[in-house]
Amino acid sequence: MKENSIIVGLDIGTTKITTVIGEIAPGGTLDIIGQGSVPSEGMKRGSVVNLERATHAIRQSVAAAERVSGVKVGSVFVSVAGNHAKAITSHGLAAIRRNQEIAQPDVDRAIENARAVPLDPNLEIIHTLPQEYVVDGQEGIKSPVGMHGVRLEVDVHIVAGTAGPLLNLRRCVQEAGLKVDGFVLHALASGLATLEALEQTQTVIVIDMGGGTTDVGVFKRGNLAHSASIPIGGEHVTADLAQILKIPIEEAENVKRKYGAALPELADQDLTLEITTASGSTHAISAFELSRIIKPRIAEIYGMIRDEIDQALGPVELVAQTVVITGGASQLRGSAELARDRFRLPVRVGRPRGIGGLSDIVSSPAHAASVGLVLYGIGEDGKVPDMIFEGMDTGQQGTPAPVSAGNGTLVTAPVAAPVPSNDGGPVIPPAKPDPTALPKKDKPSFGERIKNIFKDWV
Repeated sequence: MKENSIIVGLDIGTTKITTVIGEIAPGGTLDIIGQGSVPSEGMKRGSVVNLERATHAIRQSVAAAERVSGVKVGSVFVSVAGNHAKAITSHGLAAIRRNQEIAQPDVDRAIENARAVPLDPNLEIIHTLPQEYVVDGQEGIKSPVGMHGVRLEVDVHIVAGTAGPLLNLRRCVQEAGLKVDGFVLHALASGLATLEALEQTQTVIVIDMGGGTTDVGVFKRGNLAHSASIPIGGEHVTADLAQILKIPIEEAENVKRKYGAALPELADQDLTLEITTASGSTHAISAFELSRIIKPRIAEIYGMIRDEIDQALGPVELVAQTVVITGGASQLRGSAELARDRFRLPVRVGRPRGIGGLSDIVSSPAHAASVGLVLYGIGEDGKVPDMIFEGMDTGQQGTPAPVSAGNGTLVTAPVAAPVPSNDGGPVIPPAKPDPTALPKKDKPSFGERIKNIFKDWV
């Protein structure tokens, strides 16, 4: 655990910039003592597009958190999102002399050998995350120090970012008067904040749905084993509404948050909205029709995630046991139910866990990454000390768990696999395959679906 008791996370997103200040309490637990969120400026899809405006927004966010905490911020852990981050898994090997125990230098040597892979000179390594170790063919070893063997192997997940975007991000933070303690992959931070104890023993897909990007992390037994970024997020849903309804972006965002749903059947069937277009004309649209515009874009995001995992690791249903969705856009009603339909796996909405202090302020999915940055700062190699999460309710295997019935109510249903606690939101069970569903190659494209929706609406 870090000696410094104050850890600060700076989540620089496309739609908002959030600063979270955490303090390690005497008992080893984490208290959130400051938080500041401001609208993002100068950022697009995880990259800086305007240095001056991005720096100004960072200053505002940090200042807001400082006012709440009474603490002066000097250094921060910064999130990295967007498709400029690349990840590979590399294998490392170290020979051990006979009749000698494996020591930490031997572990370091195996990891260093795994890092010795040819990378594009334009890439900067962000993370070197060891997976499980293998000693003389014995797999599944988490800590080999002290064991006997002659052959130590390790798989390491290496995350690297393009040097240009990282330099721009670092410059913005430094010009705001701050030091960068380290860059942290957005998906890793979200997983650290939301994965529960039982999920640490499974393979779990964590989907952080942000404004400009959707970041994906596949965690195997608590280790980040695969990561990717989808260049579509919640702001694209807002843009669809603004384009089709002919209204300003700000009004489209407000309509989406208040009345939108990812599944039309979950929309308020009796609600009709009066929309005033940019030209001044007015027309009516039901909440059901509004959700028919939203659903194709959310379904497209899930489809791209599924394609990414299918190609990299194999069929989603065989790779993972659970899906956790988090981030601001995951709060859209029906997002979890639609994810269940697309992935055919149990789905829940992930919220930050294991925190005290201002937990009510940062307990929403929108703060998962910023809280995760603080947790990363406490631990090492992407691991959070167990004492942080001591005393947390982890649920019981094989016991009934509340699940969504699809109509806004909760029902009790048996489960066969370990079920996360309700603190992270209700678990949505996988749907049964629909025999009438079109094969993937016969499904209409996103553009065709939007045209059909617009035709029906008119």
